[in-house]
Amino acid sequence: MTAATESLRRPFLLRLTPQIALLLLLGAAAAAATVVRADGRWDMPGTMGYELPAFMGMWALMMAGMMLPSVAPFASMYSRTVLEHRFPRLVMFAAGYLVVWSLFGIPAFGLARLEDEYAGGNAGTALAVAAFTACGLYQLTPLKYRCLSHCRTPMSHLLKYAAHRGPFRDLRSGFEHGYFCAACCWGLMVLLVAFGVMNVPAMFLLAAVVATEKIWRWGEQFSKAVGVVALIAAVAVIWVPDLAPGLTNDPMDDGADAALMDG
Repeated sequence: MTAATESLRRPFLLRLTPQIALLLLLGAAAAAATVVRADGRWDMPGTMGYELPAFMGMWALMMAGMMLPSVAPFASMYSRTVLEHRFPRLVMFAAGYLVVWSLFGIPAFGLARLEDEYAGGNAGTALAVAAFTACGLYQLTPLKYRCLSHCRTPMSHLLKYAAHRGPFRDLRSGFEHGYFCAACCWGLMVLLVAFGVMNVPAMFLLAAVVATEKIWRWGEQFSKAVGVVALIAAVAVIWVPDLAPGLTNDPMDDGADAALMDG
């Protein structure tokens, strides 16, 4: 067994290089900045008055806080395949990964605009049912597990990425990994529509779910359990609308509360 292969088989914490530690610190800093930017408006529905550029900036910051910690184990293995210029190449990989999640902010903005229009009342409840149902059903599909396996058993993908050539090979590898990750986790991110896009407790909860799916030994079974819980929530939210504060709260009331806080 080669030294490189042995390194890939070591537990994640023993592969914690300074570069990966910095990646985790950047994720923590982005999460802290998101908390500050939320400013207590955790269940405020919709775009919160942001236009698309500002919304995407906020979304990119939030995704960095949520997703960089969960990608750290894969990035740690990836960094072991890089024999020179490790730090700048890892930065390029992380940048490609975050580009995908930042672009995901465009459909998220569209969903948030629906919240602006329909949050509160029966329409908001119907959207909450749809969000929980979409998440729950997708969590149980074969496509979900095909994408999840990309993160859980990454060796073949690491070999593919190692074959990339050119100055942007690490950006390309990060983009491809981000594509599979987004395909795996989009159902969970839809729940941010139900919880409120800037709902900080929900952000940390979903980040923990994503990391558990990828890292835990029983991650696939856990993912199915999350799907079942989401389907139960799709029914329960009809009688317990507080399960989806981002869609069932009256946006006019939230806007008034925000104005009072600003005042």
